[in-house]
Amino acid sequence: MTTPPLPPGRLRVGVVGAGKVGAVLGAALANAGHLVVSACAVSEASRARAAALLPDAPIRTVDEVVDESDLVLLAVPDDTLSGLVQGLATTGVWRLGQLALHTSGRSGLAPLAPAIAQGVGGMAIHPAMSFTGTAMDVERLRDCCFGVTAPPELIAPACALVVEMGGEPLVIDEFDRVRYHLGLAHSANYLVTLVVQAAQVLQGAGVEDTDRLLRPLLSAALDNALRQGDSALTGPVARGDAGTVAEHLEVLERETDDVREVYRVLAEATVARALRGRRLSEAGARSIREALDRPKETP
Repeated sequence: MTTPPLPPGRLRVGVVGAGKVGAVLGAALANAGHLVVSACAVSEASRARAAALLPDAPIRTVDEVVDESDLVLLAVPDDTLSGLVQGLATTGVWRLGQLALHTSGRSGLAPLAPAIAQGVGGMAIHPAMSFTGTAMDVERLRDCCFGVTAPPELIAPACALVVEMGGEPLVIDEFDRVRYHLGLAHSANYLVTLVVQAAQVLQGAGVEDTDRLLRPLLSAALDNALRQGDSALTGPVARGDAGTVAEHLEVLERETDDVREVYRVLAEATVARALRGRRLSEAGARSIREALDRPKETP
């Protein structure tokens, strides 16, 4: 597909997953001068969100979005990310020199390995913010830290993208991604969680300035809860992402007893509220509870 030439340093961006995060980041990149050439949006809510935040981007299939983009923004649920990237690699749609970034907090470069093997530059850029999926989020990005994981040669470009979106990049080691995400989820997804517990976990991942990282995240989550009540529930439990919960529990084995117990209690409470509000299916609730009840593996 032929598109007009872009100024130097500007990219043709394709958004795979026009959810609350993908549509907002796509809009932020467009505001920075990049061209959002297309978006993949399956649900009615995603299509409405894309129409509001990415009005000039036509809705395409995943393969089409990837094919016509210099930078592919993958904003999909954690548990589907690896399979999606592998499937695209199987079809041969990735190309040498292309860039791909995902927004998963828990994952570093591992889910992008099939694309990287085909010459794609991979990066993980996770906004430490609670999203509403509306234009107000684009402004909130100005107070937002992003957890950035990338190969050494792509750290600078990845951080530049964050700065262009108005955020502040924070480089996270590949092996600290799960611990990093655990700290954020433990604070933002469960609003009554003690902030010092989240700070404890983040310090274990090498984050020194936990106040700077957590303050904007907690402010947005509190605002969303006050405005929307249970409708503001987000995160791996409310989404039914059992794989993320299982990885959190593995990291928690190295944390203090109070953090482990509070995580489990709040996860159970979140399942119950999400079920009552019909935001989580019975099958999703079962998968989360199975992960929480799974006995610790002994060496």
